[in-house]
Amino acid sequence: MHPELSTINITPTSTHKYSVIWLHGLGADGHDFESIVPSLQLKAEANIHFVFPNAPIQPVTINNHMKMRAWFDILAMSLEKHTVDIPGIYQSADLVQKLIQKELDKGITAENIMLAGFSQGGAIALHVGLRYPQKLAGILALSTYLPTIDQLRSEGSVAGKTTPIFMAHGILDGVIAIEAGKLTFDNLTSLGYCIEWHDYLMEHSVCAEEILHMSAFMNLIFI
Repeated sequence: MHPELSTINITPTSTHKYSVIWLHGLGADGHDFESIVPSLQLKAEANIHFVFPNAPIQPVTINNHMKMRAWFDILAMSLEKHTVDIPGIYQSADLVQKLIQKELDKGITAENIMLAGFSQGGAIALHVGLRYPQKLAGILALSTYLPTIDQLRSEGSVAGKTTPIFMAHGILDGVIAIEAGKLTFDNLTSLGYCIEWHDYLMEHSVCAEEILHMSAFMNLIFI
């Protein structure tokens, strides 16, 4: 794996107080969610450093081993369950933790660093955030699920239980079935995580109503 992720950045226009590390989905890149920032209408936007990493390029089994940006390989796929490369998740998680460390090194506290991710990126955001030794600002997990839920039972941090989580999913999602996302939500809820669930009449995508709800979630944290 690459020693360090390349990133697209939106730098703060005022004092840097908060950081958001936003992970794209399979086959996309860091530019994928760059344009969402103005739509979020964040009160503290001028104080936020947005980091949009590019996933490493690797062959993806279900896509005829074509090379593309991916946080982990998907070996087989059905609507409700993907068979994934679990070690690959841990490798990407290490790379994302290095990005968190970069923000910490700038003097931003862990509690002011948010992880966000869509699809594969959301799985990594959950995997990293719920194991992180300190409370983070929050986790946005969009149209995703957590393949490492079983490992989390023994690996989850105490601090992770206090990190607020926003999960959102499309009812018509034909890539990751809403049942997979809801099962992750139910399991995390039963384990005592601080989590809210939203679903929308959409496919494997993001919609305007969801952006409004994300905005509300983030504006309670970034003040």
